[in-house]
Amino acid sequence: MDRKKSGFSKIMGAKGAGSVVTAFVGLVVIYIAFGLLNPKVFTPLNIQNLLRSMSKYLLIGIGQSFVMITGNIDLSIGSVVGMSAMISATLMTRGVNPVVAVLITILCGLVVGLVNGTLVGKFKLPPFIATLGTMFIARGIAYIVNNNRNTDNIASGIGKEAGDTFQNIFYYGKTAGIFNTFWIALLIFIIFFFVLSKTRSGRHIYAIGSNVDAARLSGVDVVKTTTKAYLVSAFCSVVVGFILCAQAGMGNMDAGNMYEMYGVAAGVIGGVSPLGGSGILLGTFAGAGVWQTLENGLNLIHAQVGFQRIIIGIIVVAAVLIDVVIRNGNGSFKRKNRKNK
Repeated sequence: MDRKKSGFSKIMGAKGAGSVVTAFVGLVVIYIAFGLLNPKVFTPLNIQNLLRSMSKYLLIGIGQSFVMITGNIDLSIGSVVGMSAMISATLMTRGVNPVVAVLITILCGLVVGLVNGTLVGKFKLPPFIATLGTMFIARGIAYIVNNNRNTDNIASGIGKEAGDTFQNIFYYGKTAGIFNTFWIALLIFIIFFFVLSKTRSGRHIYAIGSNVDAARLSGVDVVKTTTKAYLVSAFCSVVVGFILCAQAGMGNMDAGNMYEMYGVAAGVIGGVSPLGGSGILLGTFAGAGVWQTLENGLNLIHAQVGFQRIIIGIIVVAAVLIDVVIRNGNGSFKRKNRKNK
């Protein structure tokens, strides 16, 4: 019992834990509010669809959160999603076994993550510039992989049975009454939550986000740790690419557009600081839920898409503003204490 309590206390005592609680409370309030406006929100079918749709935001939120905690950002996420959807779909339409297609696509995505990590960690390129470049490169690959055309239905190459299996695994199939998409996202969440909160790599990620110079002096391999964060981001983006490919049954060159910003939103709403060094993946889970619940609820009450974007934009700016104010407040307090001493 004591060990369990100490473990929970350690998690909730981390920086950003208060924002996690706020995000979960906000999620419940938003869900109930939309349910009162339209009872369809509470139906089992809507809950299942909500969880499935939320999974995409959770996955890219996990990847972006890993990178943001290091004090960096990944602008290539959306393009890696599109590239992955196109590579996997193109391979399958040409008769490549789905398992082989998935493995090749994962490898291609990880190459992008490796390049990002090397450019930012080793060559010290500003993450905005480095990942902006790979964003264009990955999107370019998405366009040229099938000669500037969306692919045909994947079943045309691997057959209906194999095509249905791929689509059921990543989008349409259910296990225990819940879409497999959510179970996949939940499994990945649990794995990376453990990595971030319980392993040395996780501690190093927080360390370089808090103070990269101090982390380096403490023996942290900054290049290796930064690269690991970008590899996580790339892997999560590839999985989202599979989900979008399975959803459409084909590859779309523009798949994943703006997803890098959705990842930022999911993380920031859940208390992950874009300034680095703080945040918990539980918050990202809540942030993804808030995003999808808003989208789902606004659609059910027939609100304009633009209105949804405005609300999310306000929430993101407010979350970052609060983080900056808290950090500056803490900094001022510390400086005053030092002066008094």
